[in-house]
This record gives sequence, C-alpha cells and structure tokens, in this order.
Amino acid sequence: MHNNAQQPEQSQSKGNFWVFFIPSLIGLFLFMAPVSYEGDITIPVAVLAKSLQALLGNSLVTIITAIIAFMAVASLLCRIKTPGFIAKSEFLNGLFNPTPLWLAVRLIGGLAVIMSYFQVGPVAVWEENTGGLVLEGLLPTLFSVFIFAGLLLPLLLNFGLLELFGTLLSKIMRPVFNLPGRSAIDCMASWLGDGSVGILLTSKQYENKFYTQREAAVVGTTFSAVSITFSLVVIAQVELEHLFLPFYGAVCLAGLVAAVIIPRLPPLSRKKNEFIDGTKPDSDADAIPQGHTTFSWGLDLALTKAAKVTSIKSVFGEGVRNAVDMVFGVLPVVMGLGTIALVVAEYTSVFSILGQPFIPFLELLQIPEAAAASETIVVGFADMFIPAILAASIDNEMTRFVIAAMSVTQLIYMSEVGALLLGSRIPVNIFELFAIFILRTLITLPVIAGVAHLIF
Repeated sequence: MHNNAQQPEQSQSKGNFWVFFIPSLIGLFLFMAPVSYEGDITIPVAVLAKSLQALLGNSLVTIITAIIAFMAVASLLCRIKTPGFIAKSEFLNGLFNPTPLWLAVRLIGGLAVIMSYFQVGPVAVWEENTGGLVLEGLLPTLFSVFIFAGLLLPLLLNFGLLELFGTLLSKIMRPVFNLPGRSAIDCMASWLGDGSVGILLTSKQYENKFYTQREAAVVGTTFSAVSITFSLVVIAQVELEHLFLPFYGAVCLAGLVAAVIIPRLPPLSRKKNEFIDGTKPDSDADAIPQGHTTFSWGLDLALTKAAKVTSIKSVFGEGVRNAVDMVFGVLPVVMGLGTIALVVAEYTSVFSILGQPFIPFLELLQIPEAAAASETIVVGFADMFIPAILAASIDNEMTRFVIAAMSVTQLIYMSEVGALLLGSRIPVNIFELFAIFILRTLITLPVIAGVAHLIF
C-alpha cells in the first residue's frame, strides 16, 4: 500500500521535470545557441527577427509609423478621459496611461515619426542622420527583435530555468558581488531578454522583500546587462558583425569588472542594507537545506516553479503581453528620445563639449581618432544606440569597435533603462544615475581598449 502512495508523487515530479526541461531547453537554444546564418554567427531569435524583417520588407516602416502615431494619440486621449475597459485592465492601463513626462516623450515620438515618414516640417528633424535614421535604420530591427524576444521570453522565465541557475550561481554571487543568488536570475533575464525585463524583475523582488535597498540599487544599475540581441543590433550598426564573439566577450569582461568595482564606490556603497519596509535581512537566506546538494535544491525549486504553469494558453498570453508592451511601449520612446538626442548631436556642440575631457584619456589608451570618439562618449546617457550611430561614420575599425562595446557597457541610458529605474520603486535618482554612468565609462573603457588592442 505504502508503495502506491509514492507513485502519484513520483509521476507528478517526473511530469514536472519534463515541463521544466523541454521549454527551458528550447529557450536556451533560441536565445543562446550560436548558429551560422548568411555567413554570420548569430542566435536563432535574431534569425527569426531577420526573416520577419525580410518578409515585411518596405511595409515595416509604415507599420511602425502607424503604431507610434497611434500610441501618441491614444495616450493623449486616455489622459483626457480613460475608457472603462482600459481602466479595468492593469495591463492596458499601464500601456496607455503613462506619467505626464512619458506622455510628452510619446507625443514627441509621434510628431517625429510623422515628420520623418512624410518628410515634412524642419529638415533637422527628419533627415537621414536624425529622425530618418531612427525610423528606417533602427526601429525595423528593434520591432522584429522585440516581437520574437517578447513572445519567447516566457520559455526562460516561467519554467524554472532561472531558479536552477540562481541556486547554482549563489556560490558566486555572494562572495564576488555580495548579492543573493537570485540576482543572477535578473542578470540572466536582462542578458538574454532585455534590460527592461531585468529591471522589472528587480523592482518586483524589491517590493516583495527579496532584495534590500542596496541590493536592488546595485542589481538595477549594474546587472541589467544588455541583451545579446541588442548587442547584435549595435555591432551591425558599426558594420563589424564578423567580430561579434570578441565584441561580446569584451562587453562581458568589462561588465564583470564594473560589477565588482562600482558597487564598492559611492553612490551605491552608501545605500542602506534594509528592505523596503526598513527591516533587516536574515543572514542565512541563501542556505541550502539539509539533505540537499546545491544542484538538487536548485532542481527542486525549478520543478516547483514548473508545477505552477497551468496552461500553455497562460504562457502564450504572457509572451504576447511582453511583445505588445515592448513594441507599443518602447518604440515611441526610442523614436522620441532618439530623434531629440540625434538632433542635439548633429546640430549643436553639446556632446562634443561634454566629451572634451575624455580626449586625453582616449589618447592615453592609444585609440585612433580620439577627438571623434570623445563626442560619442557622453551621448550614450541619452540613448545607448546613438554612440553606435555616430561611430558608423568613423573610418578606423578599432575605434568603431571600442565605441560600440562602450555604448553597451555604459548600461544606463535615459531612453529606457534610466527611465525605468526612475519610474520604479528602486531607490536611485537621476544624479546618482549620471554619476554611475560616468563611473562605468571610466572603468570599462580601459578593459575594452585592451581587448581591442589584442584584436586589431
């Protein structure tokens, strides 16, 4: 009799094992497996995105223009009077009811996209180095990447893969970064999916008392690493796709160095080690229960997570919400802020003045065309993609490589990550973000320059 009682439980955990294993394996393959496509090494998600782009062809720019213009008008109307069906849905309300600041950014994005598409209004807004570049060069790639990354992200997030990794990595995260093992999860999510996903995860875990103030601030500003997919977009922009693996290696190495050093410096080192409600953390939260190895406990947590998946429909629904959120929420912001920053970079000398102090530093690191490179350094605070856009016109390959890698490791940029951090409950303000941005630049540049000297 005793034997039979065991069986449902065993078949249950066996069932859960497959629920954990198969989707996680598919997710790992789609987001991490290096595949060769048209002579370049890339990942399956990027191949899917390229195929969609090729399929939609010229109509893609029209679709994107329609989406951004629609979001500007819809958000404005919702601000005046919110329809009942939007007010009732948390998701739709979050999508259509931004704060006044973000509403303004959306409206600017809407105006910029209409001007760029129809080429009307001031030339400075829509010419091929400003709005035209964002609309035709950047957004089609982002659109197709967001759709597939959004739809497929639940394969990584919902089936226990991150729980298993989090437990295995707690042995590294605590001693090296003084963070809980689960912060490796946010790191993986941003790294694989999108920086914004990592920040949303971090904010949620801070609100639910999994992170202290210091941990949330450190994870939000240091570990919302840039996704592989976005790195592909950046390296393609500077026309060095054939160097993707050394480029990504340089980014990871510089990111690690920054992650070890920056949390030990102010402003992050001054954050309190207490939860959102002021209570102190428990000292042995990461402990592995008796009778478990690190792996068996991680697997246990993963299977528990997998058991919570009730239906394919709910997972697919979450994927669709992710994709809609990215396409409808992020594209207008990139259009608005990207155009503003490019107009400022193209028609004023603001960024070249701010970049002046970096010229001796770049010359010290023996980077060619230091003056041209210095102009791209501070502009990354506005949007991470702009340094790569500006760098595309620099002749020297090594300099383009350094700027592309640096723009990715700076991490904090106002068009997305910075904005999300300020909008979340994570305890950082805009001045601290700028300080962290400058620190990251100073610390990661020598590492990247070192790698570049080895390659070129």
